[in-house]
Amino acid sequence: MEDVATLLVGCLRAEGVEYVFGIPGEENIRFVDALNDSGIRYVLVRHEQAASFMAEIYGRLTGRAGVCSATLGPGAINLLLGTADAMTNSAPLVAVAAQGSLRRIHKESHQVIDLVSMFAPVTQWAARIECPDAVPEMTRKAFKTAQGERPGAVFLAVPEDIETERPAEPLAPLQIDTVHADAPSPAQIARAAKVLAAARHPVVLAGHGAARAQASDALMRFAERLNIPVATTFHGKGVFPDDHPNALGAVGFMRHDYGNFGFDSADVLVCVGYEIQEFDPSKINPNGDKRILHMHRFPAEVDAHYPVAVGVEGDPAQALDALAAALPDGLTYDSGSSEKIRTLLDEELRYGRHNDAFPLVPQRVVSDVRTALDRHDIVLADTGAGKMWMARLYRTYEPDTCLVSNGLSTMGFALPGAIAAKLARPDRRVLAVMGDGAFLMNSQELETAIREHVRLVVLVLVDEEYGLITWKMELELGRHSHTRFTNPDLVAYAESFGARGYAIETADQLLPVLRRALDDDTVSVIACPVDYSENLRLTDRLGSLHGPF
Repeated sequence: MEDVATLLVGCLRAEGVEYVFGIPGEENIRFVDALNDSGIRYVLVRHEQAASFMAEIYGRLTGRAGVCSATLGPGAINLLLGTADAMTNSAPLVAVAAQGSLRRIHKESHQVIDLVSMFAPVTQWAARIECPDAVPEMTRKAFKTAQGERPGAVFLAVPEDIETERPAEPLAPLQIDTVHADAPSPAQIARAAKVLAAARHPVVLAGHGAARAQASDALMRFAERLNIPVATTFHGKGVFPDDHPNALGAVGFMRHDYGNFGFDSADVLVCVGYEIQEFDPSKINPNGDKRILHMHRFPAEVDAHYPVAVGVEGDPAQALDALAAALPDGLTYDSGSSEKIRTLLDEELRYGRHNDAFPLVPQRVVSDVRTALDRHDIVLADTGAGKMWMARLYRTYEPDTCLVSNGLSTMGFALPGAIAAKLARPDRRVLAVMGDGAFLMNSQELETAIREHVRLVVLVLVDEEYGLITWKMELELGRHSHTRFTNPDLVAYAESFGARGYAIETADQLLPVLRRALDDDTVSVIACPVDYSENLRLTDRLGSLHGPF
C-alpha cells in the first residue's frame, strides 16, 4: 500500500500538476523521491522564495495552481512572500511544506514553528494533514480553493511522521469537477442597463479578473457597440489592446496620470473584473460620487470610494454581452478623451525613441523593449521605478503579456517568474525587466535557468539606488537618503553562472542587443544604465496638466 508521500504525489498528478518548484529538506525526502518517474518535473531552485514566485506566475499564466514545496521551519517561511504575493494578485498557488512530527509540534522543538498560523492570514486556506486517510480530500480541497472564483493561495503542512504512514485502506485521488462560469442574473442586467442608459460619460475599467475570464473579445464588442472608452489596471494590461481607438491605457500610477483624466468627467464606471487590491479607487473616484457597475464573479470589497450601484455577478464576458443587448438600439457615447490621452502617451514614447542620451531615459528603454518583443511575447516588470514606466507606457495587446505585481507589489519576482513563464508558455519569448535592486534579490536563480535549460533574457536597469523610493522621498520630503548602493560587475556576474552578459554603453546599443539576446538559445543578462531624473520631470509635468480632455 502507498505511503502518504506517494499518495500525495498521485493526487498532484490527478490535478494536472506539471511542475513542483522547491528545495528538498530532511523532513520531506520521501515526497521529493516519489516525484521521480511520476511525470511531474521537480524544478530545484536556489531559494524557496523564488519557488513561490515561480508557482505564482505559472498559476497566473495557466489558471492551474502552481505548486511550490519546502522543508519545515526556515524553508517554509521562505515560501511566505510569493504565497502572499499570489494571494494579493489573485493567482492560484498551492504551497506544500514539511512539518515536525505530530509527537513534537505541541512543544518547543528543533525547527518547529506554527506554520499554519503563519500562512493563514495570507492564504484562502491553511491546514495541516494529520491523518493519512485525509490526503485525497485535503489535496482536492486545496486545488479547488486555489482555483476558485477568486483564485488565490493555499498552504498544506505535512508532518514528517505522517509522510511515512500508510492509509488504513487503499485510496485514490478524488474526481475533479469542473466549475463552469455562471451567466449573470437577468434582474441584475436590467438594473445595470437602467443605470448605464442614463449615463452621460461612462468609462469602462477592466481589471485582472477580466483577463482571467478571457473577456477581451467581449470588451471590444462592448466598447465598439457603445463607443465607450476603456482603461485597464496594471494587472489588466492587454485585456483591451492599447492600439484600439477606445483605449485609455492603464491606470494605477502614484499621481494623476493621463488615463485618470478619462475618469474625471465620468458619471458611471463600468468596472469589469476589477479588484480593489489592484489599485486604490480613490484615484478615479475621489469624491465617491460616481455610480459604479461592478461586473465580476464575486461581490466587490467595501470601500468609501467604490460605492456599487449595481453588482452583476457571473462571468464577465457573458455579463458584458448581456448588458449591451439590454441597452436601447443606437445608444452611443462620446469617447473623445481616448484620442487625446493616446496622443500624450505617444508623445512620451516618441520622445524616448529619438532620445540618444546616456544613461538611457526610461522612455527609450520602454520604446526599445516594445520594438524588440512581438505582440504575444511576455515581459515581467519588477517592482520599482522601471515598473512605473513599463506599466504606463508599454503598449500591451494581449492579456498576461505584461506581468506586474500590483497587489503586494513585491520586489524580486521577475527573474524566477520569467523561468515559470517560459515553462508555462514555451512558444513565447520571455523578458524580465528589473531594477538592479530587485535583480540582486533573486539573481541566484540564473543558475536555475541555466541548469534547467530555460531560455530567457533579464534586462537590468542600473541606477545603483532604490530609485522608486528616491522618487517618493523627493516628491514628499524634497530630499532622499539611504537609497544608494553599489553593484558587482553585472556582466562578469552573469557570465560566472554560464549566462551571456551584455553592458550597454550607448543608447543605440540597447535595441540590437535585446534582439540578439531574445533570439539566443540561452540565458542572457543585459546591464543598462538608466537616468531616472526623468521621474521628477514626469510628476512635475503631470502636476501641471489640466483637463478635462
